[in-house]
Amino acid sequence: MVKATLHAIADAGKKATARLAGAYGRACYGWAIGKDLLADNPFEGIKLDSVPSRDRVLTDTELAAVWKATKGPGTYNAIVRLLILTGQRRAEVAGMTWDEIAQDLSVWTIPGSRTKNGEEHIVPVSPEAQAILRAAPRFERDDDGEPELVFPGRIGSFTGFNHSKVALDEASGVEDWRLHDLRRTVATGLQKLGVRLEVTEAVLNHLSGSRAGIVGVYQHHTWSDEKRAALNAWSARVAAIVEGRGAEANVIPLRA
Repeated sequence: MVKATLHAIADAGKKATARLAGAYGRACYGWAIGKDLLADNPFEGIKLDSVPSRDRVLTDTELAAVWKATKGPGTYNAIVRLLILTGQRRAEVAGMTWDEIAQDLSVWTIPGSRTKNGEEHIVPVSPEAQAILRAAPRFERDDDGEPELVFPGRIGSFTGFNHSKVALDEASGVEDWRLHDLRRTVATGLQKLGVRLEVTEAVLNHLSGSRAGIVGVYQHHTWSDEKRAALNAWSARVAAIVEGRGAEANVIPLRA
């Protein structure tokens, strides 16, 4: 029954979903067996199909279309534009609180409890991103001790991604992409601007590659100035793309 269900999900074109369901099911039953709550794991022995990693990067034309389609007020529009400008993860942007933002809006500090790698992450906020935060409505805070969300939903942070993404696809005309592809698009854009790999990984809070292994142990430079220069240059590049200007060079004052 389990195998048939997983195969049905995969046959419906959702191999990644089937793989995740199988992995989570196996782990859940494994935990229950470890607690002597169950005797057998119905997910054990089921081969989960590998899913090729995505390499989708939006073209300049597509990026401009998505940006223009998110014009105007609205929580989803603001989230998408911040994803484009900062390169951070969807959950990190959607769960942003005002306590994480510096009073002058120049720095966003994501606590380790909200990052994928568990490390506190400091994101310099470009002037263009600051304008989005400045335009975000502030709501009267409930005295419940919970931090005030920048993008609140009806309950907790904003969650209406699926419906909003369908509407964005229709408005922008961009097909076969996910919000996470914006993160890869930012990384690619920074590379085109000549930003060092170490700086790009620091911007994305990515610990693989140059920041992994023995280098990561001994390299404690935070790249704060370089990250700010890179994100400011990227924001300027996004503006140029949206306005249809050429790929003129962006000067990035990085340290030697």
